[in-house]
Amino acid sequence: MTTPDRKKDLLLTALIVLGMVLALIFGFAARQSETVMGLVGWVSWMGVLFKQLLLVIIYPLVLASMVVGIVNLGDIRKVGGLAVKGLAYFTLTTSIAVVVGLVLVNVVQPGAGVDLSLGGEAPATLVERGFGDFFLEMMKNTFKNPFASLANGDVLAILAFGIGLGAVLSTLGDHGKPLVDVFRSLNLAMMRLTDWVMWLAPLGVFGLLTKVIAEQGFDAISALGWYVFVVLAGLGIHGFLVLPALGWGLGGVTPWRFFGGVKNALAVSFSTASSAATLPVTLDCVENNLGVKPRVAGFVLPLGATVNMDGTALYEAVAAMFIAQVYGIHLSLGQQVLVFITATTAAVGAAGIPGAGLITMTLVLTAVGLPIEGIGLILAVDRMLDMVRTTVNVAGDATGAVILDRYTT
Repeated sequence: MTTPDRKKDLLLTALIVLGMVLALIFGFAARQSETVMGLVGWVSWMGVLFKQLLLVIIYPLVLASMVVGIVNLGDIRKVGGLAVKGLAYFTLTTSIAVVVGLVLVNVVQPGAGVDLSLGGEAPATLVERGFGDFFLEMMKNTFKNPFASLANGDVLAILAFGIGLGAVLSTLGDHGKPLVDVFRSLNLAMMRLTDWVMWLAPLGVFGLLTKVIAEQGFDAISALGWYVFVVLAGLGIHGFLVLPALGWGLGGVTPWRFFGGVKNALAVSFSTASSAATLPVTLDCVENNLGVKPRVAGFVLPLGATVNMDGTALYEAVAAMFIAQVYGIHLSLGQQVLVFITATTAAVGAAGIPGAGLITMTLVLTAVGLPIEGIGLILAVDRMLDMVRTTVNVAGDATGAVILDRYTT
């Protein structure tokens, strides 16, 4: 039976696809008619509105979700060996996923055929500099006034403050409960607001994509196809090569046994695009088919559904580089390191957010000064990619449970 939430999700997806189709029709018509071209400005405001609403919600939402996520891990001073091993594994695999994505997008250059040039000089945050200077500046931008950071959109500072505050609150017990409750309420309120804003996504896609198609025509569609190829290739490499290799080498489970054991969980994750909704099936598959101890699976898999987002982090890194390419912006090695750090960290903090990939994508773009308007191009294919990256996320959780089970008595 399809749940009400699932029905709303499918309806939103259908409306986004409709917005994309209408944008293609309108955009190509504008290229053929000056009269229609004159109307593009009358619809592009919808994309601007959607972009601005994302900026309204993103920073308080990520701060609240980061604090709540850290607190939910329990007293940071008493985190057990299994938790430490789990977090180390999740950090490792997410980092590998981001590196795979960055290598592929630099080699294939999917956005190289499009020219959405910003005009004039690149933003100051994108000016080339030595890696040492860039690293020092990144440190200064990470540890600074959190209130000013929220106002100015300093992404790394918001993430760092959220992690630190959450860690401290986890140690305060009853004394910290009132403030924890404030952040829990803020998190719920911002998630509800995000739900509302996402219903404007079809209009946002229509407005943003119409302008791109009117200016670039088929080149934009071709570039988008290459972008999808790179994301799917990266997810395929990570999901079918990296994770099985880790599961076999460190967990002692062959790839064919692993995939045979978790096939039901992977099917559910693909259809629901939700690691959390798939969790009961993942637990059943890992415990009964792969023989993982219930206490290990019962801890590692819920933790993984919260903080382990390999596929999402890979997608964000590729999307950020793709948007930089279509806007003719060169990202130096230091700036790609910043993409790596932001994609890896933000994917953890926003895991429970509806439309998490889009929200954390906004974070990654603002971290390196890339234009948020580029989201309109990739949002058109986001739902399909979301299904695949969620499947990789779940495969990563299951692999972690298999590996940690081997090293837990």
